[in-house]
Amino acid sequence: MNDLFLRACRREATERTPVWFMRQAGRYQQEYRELRKRYGILDICRTPELAAQVTMLPVEQLGVDAAILFSDIVVPLAAMGIDVRIEEGRGPMVDSPLRSTGDVERLRALEPETDLPFVLDAIRNLVEDLDVPLIGFSGAPFTLASYLVEGGPSRSFARTKALMLGQADTWHALMERLSAAVLAFLRAQIKAGVSAIQVFDSWVGALGPQDYDEFVRPHVRPIFRGLESLGVPRIHFGVGTEGLLTRMRDVGADVVGVDWRVPLDAAWERLGPGVAVQGNLDPATLLAPWEVIERRARDVLDGAGGRSGHVFNLGHGVLPGTPPEALRRLVELVHEVSARERAVP
Repeated sequence: MNDLFLRACRREATERTPVWFMRQAGRYQQEYRELRKRYGILDICRTPELAAQVTMLPVEQLGVDAAILFSDIVVPLAAMGIDVRIEEGRGPMVDSPLRSTGDVERLRALEPETDLPFVLDAIRNLVEDLDVPLIGFSGAPFTLASYLVEGGPSRSFARTKALMLGQADTWHALMERLSAAVLAFLRAQIKAGVSAIQVFDSWVGALGPQDYDEFVRPHVRPIFRGLESLGVPRIHFGVGTEGLLTRMRDVGADVVGVDWRVPLDAAWERLGPGVAVQGNLDPATLLAPWEVIERRARDVLDGAGGRSGHVFNLGHGVLPGTPPEALRRLVELVHEVSARERAVP
C-alpha cells in the first residue's frame, strides 16, 4: 500500500507530500454526473457497490494518496429517525427541526451495524481493492446539530445559537446524543477497515472561543478520546476556524485541517509541532489559469517548509465546476515539487 498519507499524519518523514481532496468524488466528474441522472445522492450512499465505485474514481483518475468514503454527513441522522433529504443546490433539509427537549427525544441511539450496514459493506469492499488508505468520516456534533435546528443550511446560525444560549439543557442533551452517535459510527468504520478518520465540523467557525469551550468542546473531546486506542490518525477540520485551531487540536486531533483564510505557516506556528497539518489551497483557485494554480500551490508548499506532517489538501471541498485536469496536474505538481525538495542535500 502507498502509505505516504498515513506516515504524514503521524509526522513521519515521507519521500514527497501526500495529496487528497475533500469532495474529491462528486459533481465535477462526468462519471458521477451520469450516475446522478439515475440515482439520488442518498441512493448512492446506501448502495455499497455504487458508493465504492464513486469512491474509487478519483484514486484511479487523479493519483491521490488517499481515498475518502463516498457518503454524506446526514446519512447517520436519517438512521436516527430524522426525515432528512438533500436538495440539489441547497443541501440537507429537515422539515421538522429540533428546537425543544421533546424534539431532541425523537433522536434514537445509533447502532451502526444494524442501522448503517451499507456503509460498512462499502468500506469492506473498498479495502480489498484500494492500494491507498481509505478515510472514514462523520460530521461533528455542532455541524450536525446546526442542520437539525436550522432545518437546513444557514449563514447566521441564529436558531442554533438561540437554542444553545437560551436553552442550554436542551442543547447539551442534543449534543450528547449526537456525540455518542458520531463515536459509535466512527468506531464501526474503523472496525470495518478504514485507515484514518476525519471529523468535519464544517460550520463551527461560526462560534467564538467562549461558546466553543462551553457548548462544543465537552461533546467533541469524548469522540477523539474514544478513538485513541484504535490507533488510526484522527483529523479535525472546520471552515473559518482560525480562532479555534488550538482548541480543535486540544480535543485530541492528530491532524488539524486548515482552510485558506489563514496562511499555512501561520496556522502551523499556532498549532505547534505536536500535530500534523492538512491544507490549504482555496478551492476556487482551481477555476483559475494553470499558472495561478501552480503559484498558489507552491505557496502552500512553501508554507509547510518541508516539515514532516503536511498533507496537501484544499481548504474545503472541490467545487462542482472544477476541471478534472486541473486536479490531476495539481497532484502531479505537489508530488514532483515536494520530491525534488526532499532530494536536495
